[in-house]
Amino acid sequence: MKLKMMMLLAVISIMHLLGCKQNPHANLTQLSQELERGFITPPDSIQTSVYWYWISDNISKEGAIRDLHAMKKAGINRAFIGNIGIDDLPYGKIKMFSEAWWEILHTALKTATELDIEIGIFNSPGWSQSGGPWIKPEQSMRYLASSELVVKGPQTITQLLQKPNEQFQDVKVIAIPNVMREELMLTHKNAVIESTPLLANLGRLTDNDPQTGINLPEGNSVSISFKSEKPFTARSLTVQTTRAPFMADVVLQIKESNNNYNTVSQFVINRSNPALNVGFDPYAPVTIALPATTSREFRLVLTYRSGGSGLAEVNLSGVPRMERYSEKTLAKMHPTPLPYWKDYLWPEQPEVDDKSLIIQDKQILDITQHLSPEGVLSWDVPEGEWIVLRMGMAPTGVTNGPASPEATGLEVDKMSKKWTAVHFDRFIGEILKRIPEADRKTFKVVVQDSYETGGQNFTDGMLEEFEQRYGYDAFPYLPVFRGYVVNSRMESDRFLWDLRRMIADKVAYDYVGGLREVSHQHGLTTWLENYGHWGFPGEFLMYGGQSDEIGGEFWSQGELGDIENRAATSAGHIYGKSKISAESNTSGGPAYSRHPAMMKQRTDRFFAEGINNTLLHVYIMQPYEEKNPGVNAWFGNEFDRKNSWFSQMDLFTQYLKRANFMLQQGLNVADVAYFIGEDAPKMTGIADPALPRGYQFDYINAEVILRDMTVKDGLLTLPHGTQYRVLVLPKQETMRPELLAKIKELVNEGACILGPAPKRSPSQQNQPEADNRIQQLAIELWGDLDGETTTQRNYGKGLIMNGLSLEEVFDRIGLLPDCKLPEDNSIHYGHRTMGGIEIYFLSNQTDQETVIRPEFRVTGKQPELWEATSGAIRTLPAFEANGEFTAVPVKLAPYESVFIVFRNKAGKNAVDDITANYPVPEIIEELKGPWSVAFDPAFRGPANPVIFETLHDWTTSQNDSVKYYSGTATYSITFNAPESADNKIIEINLGKLTAMAKVKINGNYAGGVWTYPYKLDITQWMKPGQNELEIEVVNNWMNRLIGDLNLPEAQRETWCYVNPYNAQSALQPSGLFGPVSIQSLQYQNK
Repeated sequence: MKLKMMMLLAVISIMHLLGCKQNPHANLTQLSQELERGFITPPDSIQTSVYWYWISDNISKEGAIRDLHAMKKAGINRAFIGNIGIDDLPYGKIKMFSEAWWEILHTALKTATELDIEIGIFNSPGWSQSGGPWIKPEQSMRYLASSELVVKGPQTITQLLQKPNEQFQDVKVIAIPNVMREELMLTHKNAVIESTPLLANLGRLTDNDPQTGINLPEGNSVSISFKSEKPFTARSLTVQTTRAPFMADVVLQIKESNNNYNTVSQFVINRSNPALNVGFDPYAPVTIALPATTSREFRLVLTYRSGGSGLAEVNLSGVPRMERYSEKTLAKMHPTPLPYWKDYLWPEQPEVDDKSLIIQDKQILDITQHLSPEGVLSWDVPEGEWIVLRMGMAPTGVTNGPASPEATGLEVDKMSKKWTAVHFDRFIGEILKRIPEADRKTFKVVVQDSYETGGQNFTDGMLEEFEQRYGYDAFPYLPVFRGYVVNSRMESDRFLWDLRRMIADKVAYDYVGGLREVSHQHGLTTWLENYGHWGFPGEFLMYGGQSDEIGGEFWSQGELGDIENRAATSAGHIYGKSKISAESNTSGGPAYSRHPAMMKQRTDRFFAEGINNTLLHVYIMQPYEEKNPGVNAWFGNEFDRKNSWFSQMDLFTQYLKRANFMLQQGLNVADVAYFIGEDAPKMTGIADPALPRGYQFDYINAEVILRDMTVKDGLLTLPHGTQYRVLVLPKQETMRPELLAKIKELVNEGACILGPAPKRSPSQQNQPEADNRIQQLAIELWGDLDGETTTQRNYGKGLIMNGLSLEEVFDRIGLLPDCKLPEDNSIHYGHRTMGGIEIYFLSNQTDQETVIRPEFRVTGKQPELWEATSGAIRTLPAFEANGEFTAVPVKLAPYESVFIVFRNKAGKNAVDDITANYPVPEIIEELKGPWSVAFDPAFRGPANPVIFETLHDWTTSQNDSVKYYSGTATYSITFNAPESADNKIIEINLGKLTAMAKVKINGNYAGGVWTYPYKLDITQWMKPGQNELEIEVVNNWMNRLIGDLNLPEAQRETWCYVNPYNAQSALQPSGLFGPVSIQSLQYQNK
């Protein structure tokens, strides 16, 4: 019987699908109805998530239960548990991995299962990244370390080779000819070293001992001169700082025969951040490649911005060295959180005039077999002087964090699926073993937060895999890790390019992909923030592409998020991910000062960029019921149950759910794909040339172009349906031949490409054939297109252009703006398309009401206004349609956002007047007062209601119990209303308030407001004659925190870990400010 029923249902489903295909109008109608239902009442599949931090062992079983019930009530249906240890916060009593901790975790997972709240757990303690006390040194992130020994032959030696690190795994022992001869160094032995101002002990700069050095003087500038009797030819400069943070602009000059100084090189020394997560060699040498430069006097001029630091070594050498080899091997990485597109790109080095000074690959000897297990080298040294390098892997020393001491250990190898799986088993696997499956049914997600753990450049089996990947042996290039040039600077640079590209690929596929694989084996999925703030060694798009879900991040204020979210949305769009999250609305304080209205601008900005799955930062577990406002930290907005406005949190989450629902529909619409290039590391792309207003873009990588991109009807198309009109190439000279061949194929099939022709491959793979192939393909595709005299060329069915702005490109191909908006960037937009329905999101990014007339690239359809704050939907009767676009007059309140939806056939647009879309309301009554305002005595408000003759800011009150009040207050008043006219809407306009409000009319809940415009439709609750109005207003905790600081310490009832205020801190205006009015209006075609 069951089988028959299933077959019947299958037949019905097929008939339904066939019917829809035969009747697309019916299918569109069904889509439209489902869209409307989902918007008004978002389904449970639309998740509002929180990071649920268990901070510094401050947790309890009761706190976990209460938190989860509060989340459920507020509309939060997904929580990611992070076990975070913050050293500057007091630690609680429940130590991680104790039996008490396991009991609380069990209780949390069981309660979440009962409440149907999906749970994610960070894959390790701390928010970054993947490690713990169970990771052994040989399983951790490692780099290729080496020690050096100079020996002369011929002779037989038996000598213990020094380990460069105690925790060391041998890889190779090699011997290279010693090109570092003393006569090729400019030192205190063959030159006079002088400085201005006069400094002592300048000889230490050339004593070949990095443990000695000089301190730089007070002030901000010093010049150091090296004067030799004979002309000296320099081919490299290496500067080693002392072990203190240092940053300087440096100019290297030579003195000419006319006594003038000529600049040879200008560069920056940036050793301002010694943290291991921006380089496993914190004070790595800065090496600059020079063309052969001859003079009797060299002068180094430093303008520095760091005090208390100095120089350990300054090595002007006639021997060529690899420029920035420390950076190119990831020993030293970008020292700030935001490496931009060019920050891991280096100029081509000057080639060497004297080939005898370069190590040739055939001169490099593998003497590994002569090293005993105890590290003793027994070797017959050939004639000549040799440098013996004992090379092997050492841990970078980076640990997971921030985590409590008992949960801190080494970070797992990011280039090893094997060790990633071991890490999973030791933490997530242990949770799966210890907690019964029935009690953890909603534990579904393994979480990876932002990458902040630095680089590594070696792993097990690296040499073998390198050769399999690139087809050439990496062994001869191992000296390049130490800055030696092998064969040529170009060839050595290409090897390092291949190395970094391999690291990025492995971080994506072996770490992110490896964690996904092992998670899937246990019925779990992965969620990843696909960028890195500190020492990110990957390529952000490929990195995100290997996770089930991805996310960005943004703060309520500032710039953080400006590149992170485009990284997430681009990865989501090109890899076909329907949900793209963001760690939303975090902050760096001050505590308890923000509320949702203050977060809306940036929330909406990133909705417009494609974020569509909100994850709020942060909900900190509240274990101490009697303490208010409770456990907090210096970071994050307080989305927790003890916050004074959390009782109205559902107003905010309902908005988020409606916006997320709409922005998850169909496919994102973007006209331009900016190719990020093939280099690594890479955390963002570059929009060059700039995109005009009214268009959207994504970044795209080589992997997706090569593997997935085709051309359909002149559009660059990905398998899941995402399409682009133009592919923009970066202004680079390099590209691998396989990619260029694919681009040629796409143009031939009808693609439109903008950008210059590449000149060579960045890789050593298949050289010199690769360079020859690049040049051949470039000639075939670009021909005489130079971007100056010639800017456009047809090839096959497609078009290739160079030297044009995107405005010029769009004009030539006839591409109108998708959504024409004001040029001042005050309005942001996003666009989704689904089965004949066009969904546009508009956001006013200013604090002023604005009237605009956007032109949408839609024809023949009726515009509708969908308001996510209320769920209201209405037709916009005023519009202009001209066959190419539809222009719609739109009015937006400060920071207001709306959806403009096109789904039905357009009627006649008889009017184009904004008042038809936004009729002027008629004031029924302005409620000036008196108001009865009831505060909560439990929160130290007045015991009895207070009469406000007029509305005013609580902080202006002479009554301290009102002035410093934090919590909920209910405003009550009565008013009279006339008989309602047919088809008229009755609204209440609350004017202004802080922070949120819920409204009751005649005892009936009418809804709430939290952002402009503070209006509600109250038509259904109104009655003729007298009506009773109650407005429940909530504010922030900060006023009470400040007020308590004006009391003797024994009388202060507030408690939190981080209180940034003092008794004189400015209060936050709070309460209902008005003016409050009852008004009527009539919409056309509602």
